[in-house]
Amino acid sequence: MSGVPTVPIAVGARRVGPGEPCLVIAEAGVNHDGDPALAHRLVDVAAAAGADAVKFQTFRPEGLVSDEAAAAPYQRRSGAVSQREMLARLTLPESAWAELAAHAGERGLLFLSTAFDLASLDLLLAVGVSALKAPSGELDNLPFLAELARRGLPLLVSTGMGTLDEVAAAVDAAAAAPGLALLHCVTAYPAPVEESNLLAIPAMAGRFGVPVGWSDHTEGSVTAVAAVALGAAVLEKHFTTDRRRPGPDHAASAEPDELAAYVAAVRAAEASLGDGIKRPVPSERENLRFARRSHHAARELAPGETIAAADVALLRPADGLPPAAKVVGRVVARPVAAGRPLCAEDLE
Repeated sequence: MSGVPTVPIAVGARRVGPGEPCLVIAEAGVNHDGDPALAHRLVDVAAAAGADAVKFQTFRPEGLVSDEAAAAPYQRRSGAVSQREMLARLTLPESAWAELAAHAGERGLLFLSTAFDLASLDLLLAVGVSALKAPSGELDNLPFLAELARRGLPLLVSTGMGTLDEVAAAVDAAAAAPGLALLHCVTAYPAPVEESNLLAIPAMAGRFGVPVGWSDHTEGSVTAVAAVALGAAVLEKHFTTDRRRPGPDHAASAEPDELAAYVAAVRAAEASLGDGIKRPVPSERENLRFARRSHHAARELAPGETIAAADVALLRPADGLPPAAKVVGRVVARPVAAGRPLCAEDLE
């Protein structure tokens, strides 16, 4: 879609935007279940799957939810009653973050984590992250977005549950960020494919002139492939070691082999897009002469004869003059055997 030209951004050493490979973020989130060892396993799974980045979520329960905050319906499926109690079980010790960041770097991954409060933000900045991430729930928290933008790192903002006007306000609030990308998102776990509304990706890119991606909560890779075709610059996908684990996000997450297949599908989709210039590609050139027709002599032709319509036929292969060539009414220059392709040298 036409609109404002998209300005690419840098996330670590990666350039993100038009013409660049999609940044694939493996979203570990809280699927470590509060266990640092499992969090490290998730780093390894992300690397083995071929993701570009691994992302977690960093928070202090008391800085995020009230004592009375009830668990969301999808969280209750894991047995949670209150958000505070659930989040307390999903909190990693502060010492884990530097170790996870180092582990991600050793595995060639960008390290990211969503900060849900200012203390967690300071912790992540001290540890070292390649960009900051604002979750969909903070889309209308403009003071928080402005603070994230002032911290000197690129900012990724998820837009689930938001209207276009709310996204516009968030973009304005994030104006100080050295780079901004938006992630279209459907905040449901799992999200119905038919509610994905992926055309919002090019629409937002055209409206705001920033890279736009897809925070993918659907099952499988269908929407990811479609998102890439629509110009998604970033993809984010929840993953787990085992969907049967009891935490709130496991059931809507990809298992290791599924995450690897997801990344492979994304890369294949990217490769399939090409450059948009319509021309024969190498794999089909050898078939061209066999699939197309050319003028052939329908009977033996002698020099000096004027070719009539009945004297030629359009047949495969395309070894002679093409169908668009005018041969009827022209004079034969040399003998042509019946059935032979008619070439330029055969005519005066």
